[in-house]
Amino acid sequence: MNINNVLETIKMIEEEKLDIRTITMGISLLDCCDSDGEKSRIKIYDKITRCAENLVRVGKQIENEFGIPIVNKRVSVTPISIIAGCSSDTDYVKYAETLDKAAATLGIDFIGGFSALVHKGYTKGDRILIQSIPEALSHTKLVCSSVNVGSTRCGINMDAVREMGTIIKKTAELTKDSQGLGCAKLVVFANAVEDNPFMAGAFHGVGEADTIINVGVSGPGVVKRALEKVKGQSFDIVADTIKKTAFKITRMGQLVAKEASSRLNVPFGIIDLSLAPTPAIGDSVAHILEELGLESCGTHGTTAALALLNDAVKKGGVMACSHVGGLSGAFIPVSEDAGMIDAVNNGSLNIEKLEAMTCVCSVGLDMIAIPGDTSASTISAIIADEAAIGVINNKTTAVRVIPAPGTKLGDVVEFGGLLGHAPVMAVNKFSSEDFIARGGRIPAPIHSFKN
Repeated sequence: MNINNVLETIKMIEEEKLDIRTITMGISLLDCCDSDGEKSRIKIYDKITRCAENLVRVGKQIENEFGIPIVNKRVSVTPISIIAGCSSDTDYVKYAETLDKAAATLGIDFIGGFSALVHKGYTKGDRILIQSIPEALSHTKLVCSSVNVGSTRCGINMDAVREMGTIIKKTAELTKDSQGLGCAKLVVFANAVEDNPFMAGAFHGVGEADTIINVGVSGPGVVKRALEKVKGQSFDIVADTIKKTAFKITRMGQLVAKEASSRLNVPFGIIDLSLAPTPAIGDSVAHILEELGLESCGTHGTTAALALLNDAVKKGGVMACSHVGGLSGAFIPVSEDAGMIDAVNNGSLNIEKLEAMTCVCSVGLDMIAIPGDTSASTISAIIADEAAIGVINNKTTAVRVIPAPGTKLGDVVEFGGLLGHAPVMAVNKFSSEDFIARGGRIPAPIHSFKN
């Protein structure tokens, strides 16, 4: 560490919107299982508030001492379908309310883990939790929910895909007073990972330690500014520039992660080195792609540019940190990225192009508003397409769409804060009803048997 490095970091923070997007504490709730649901919920509340008691305070300490913005302090927990499934309860809304109460007590931004993993089939707890999602998200403010419907090893559970289309529609309807905001806290995965610190998909996997600290870093503005200095130069230089920038960003994330781990006396888990945009000007992944020479994000060449960006970020980040995990790459949410919003509005970006981009990005179709009258089967078909991309390519993919009630193509849905605003995008007008009605499982791809 020398004065030049210090000054460079200060510049990245003050001028280029570098930040720690989240410190997320993962907490195992396996020891909170109880046949009596009320006793289980008491254990859950007590353990979360005990383990994460100092999370916000320590996060603010690190912010003040190092001058590094930490945007969110979050908690993820063991999928509630596993914990609540041990009880005789037939509705899990009270579990969501317990999570919400614990999050409010702690003063954190979000709590994730109202989740179910059904890529190969349902347990009793999975079925009850999924049916509880719409009401749970309409009754809570800080709870996030996720469902994993496919994996490369198992294929795609099309019964779950079909059900999730209906669940998303119900969630939108129950939160129509906030333009379907509940759907912004619900994500459907294929190949979900156990150590993801980002919402809405964070949950604490059963293979994780009792408690863990995972940190997500973000710096789209820093990458764009670095690329401005190599305008017109070859892709070899572009890739090298992104790698060096990602290295610097990740080193800062590791510093914060180790400080938080030490002060909280909780093991350090992983750094998620994703480029996660915000609606703020100068903090856009789309603008990085345009800096590479695209007139507007979504035009021909966008997928290639995103592939280069995603790969270079990973290569630079893994050199800076021993434990990289989570999703790690470039996020392409529409509502949370000023450049993506502009691209939709000027007609260069549509859902079909976004789907192509998800083959090479960090996650999938994210924070996309669609017309309120979109059918449940169409939403299920969108999920099926994304799950297929993830399963075949052995990567995480996800769908977080908002069928905002009462909206039509061209309207704008306002969410506020980091969730931003989203222009309502067109979906294909032709039906997928008979395809989704088949149910069953799409088998795992042949390469899944490599061992």
